[in-house]
Amino acid sequence: MLMSSQREQLTATPIKLLGRPLNDVEEKFSPELLYVATKSGLPLPGPRAAIIGSRKATRRGLNVASDLAAFLAHRSVVIVSGLAEGIDTAAHLSAIQQKGGRTVAVIGTPLDKSYPAKNAELQSEIARNHWVVSQFPVGYHTQPKSFVIRNRTMALIGDASIIIEAGESSGSLHQGWEALRLGRPLFIWKDIFENASLKWPRKMQDYGAIELSDPQDVLEALPSSGRMLRVPA
Repeated sequence: MLMSSQREQLTATPIKLLGRPLNDVEEKFSPELLYVATKSGLPLPGPRAAIIGSRKATRRGLNVASDLAAFLAHRSVVIVSGLAEGIDTAAHLSAIQQKGGRTVAVIGTPLDKSYPAKNAELQSEIARNHWVVSQFPVGYHTQPKSFVIRNRTMALIGDASIIIEAGESSGSLHQGWEALRLGRPLFIWKDIFENASLKWPRKMQDYGAIELSDPQDVLEALPSSGRMLRVPA
């Protein structure tokens, strides 16, 4: 739970959050209002990349998420994720640990709640020093569909989305399809394609998703990547 001394709560439209008008495709499913816990002000800085994936991630997946978040954060990319267990948590923590790293947590509960409860401290830290975004007002009763709706909003906030690990029923797939609908770059980590039992990666690839093996490809797909300084690895 967020204490009033730890953050400022703002109410914002998507236009205020992103700092620009929405096009017709973006506006179709965008929330009317967003609630933001931050001391850093609005609009959100960019470019922004959403790193998402399984709650029950493998050690390999967690390492990939952490390394990718560090690579991007070190190059002035804001890391967006959903504060869930597994991949999301690894991405947020890695971004925070980088000098100058920034992160946005898009949550499926109101700002005064945390899910999972074990991430309450992390949520408070992000609210103090970064941004926590929710489309659900205080008092809203969280339901399973709240997280599907949250994923749609996370795809709107991210200039690109990257799926690190996900099964056939993963909530990350909702965000993947939404990113494609919005015309945003969607990257799928290369390891996923090695799992022959998964059908969704190639389905998404047919609609424009990109197999990711080199993090530099994400930089080149982001809207301001041409203006970012290259930092030696």
